[in-house]
Amino acid sequence: MAVNDEMTMKDIARELGVSVATVSRALKDSPSISKERREKIQAFAREHNYVPNAIAEQLRNSRKQPPKVIGVILPEFIHYYFATVLAGIEDEASKHGYRLLVAASHENEEREKRICESFYKNKVCGIITSQAKETVDFSHYVKLDELRLPLVFYDRICPAINANRVVVDDYVGTLKAVSHLIDSGCKRIAFYGTTPNLEIGKNRFNGYKDALYQHGLTLDESLVRQCDTRQDAERITPEMLKMKNRPDAFFTVNDETAIGVLYTVKQRGFKIPEEISICGFTNSTYAVTCDPQLTSVEQNGYEVGREAAESLIGLVEGTLSSDHVVKRIVKTRLVVRATTK
Repeated sequence: MAVNDEMTMKDIARELGVSVATVSRALKDSPSISKERREKIQAFAREHNYVPNAIAEQLRNSRKQPPKVIGVILPEFIHYYFATVLAGIEDEASKHGYRLLVAASHENEEREKRICESFYKNKVCGIITSQAKETVDFSHYVKLDELRLPLVFYDRICPAINANRVVVDDYVGTLKAVSHLIDSGCKRIAFYGTTPNLEIGKNRFNGYKDALYQHGLTLDESLVRQCDTRQDAERITPEMLKMKNRPDAFFTVNDETAIGVLYTVKQRGFKIPEEISICGFTNSTYAVTCDPQLTSVEQNGYEVGREAAESLIGLVEGTLSSDHVVKRIVKTRLVVRATTK
């Protein structure tokens, strides 16, 4: 064996003239090996700086019990909200001795399907996922459900699967935010939402509509746009500002889109919030690094992630019944800053 090579159990067995199985049992202090032989093998291993191969050990143990590895699917890696969700998942998983296998769908249905297949082949004990924007065929999730692989959805849930989920109260958060805009004197509130095939898109739009109705305002479809990125906001907002009866406020589905609105409104010389108010959803770092600072609905991604991991671990370890779907709702909070009156 070369000087820099790591000592293996095979090397120990060859040097001492015993089987690999004997070395393995001795290193685990098994009483099936005589005390004298155990001590001899253990002393030799210490002298030669033997370090167990953790990966090989996991593979051996996986034949007896499922490996403690959770698959996590994020729609995007570079996104404040999903990064905070991942932090919550990782902290809770680590506390219970689980590791993560993480992949991003990049909002693509086919990529999401490949990730699910890869996770299953790699024998994860369960999957925590948020549906990609483009996903309209849920057969990959249906298949995993039929295979009895524990699934927990967060943020964007899959209506075709009766699985545990963790969501924020999108409807209430939006209702409060739009009500705040109306109470501050705004009457023409534009709504920038996400794709209608996502439940969060429907819930936030319903919160917007109901806030208008509760305050005696009618829904104007000309103020409603599918717009959920900064790029789209910078493209669409100039048209909105040219309207004869332009919006006096914008509610956006996320902070990134709100920043696009803020930039465009300032560029065209409107005063914020005197002439136009803006409210986002997430309460990300964007909200406090822009000028003026952004009013936003705090989404609490860390808690969403923590509860999603707690739910999945409960399913894996049997403390939660797989026959009873658990829906957890994380409360939102409106954080008022300088972009609203």
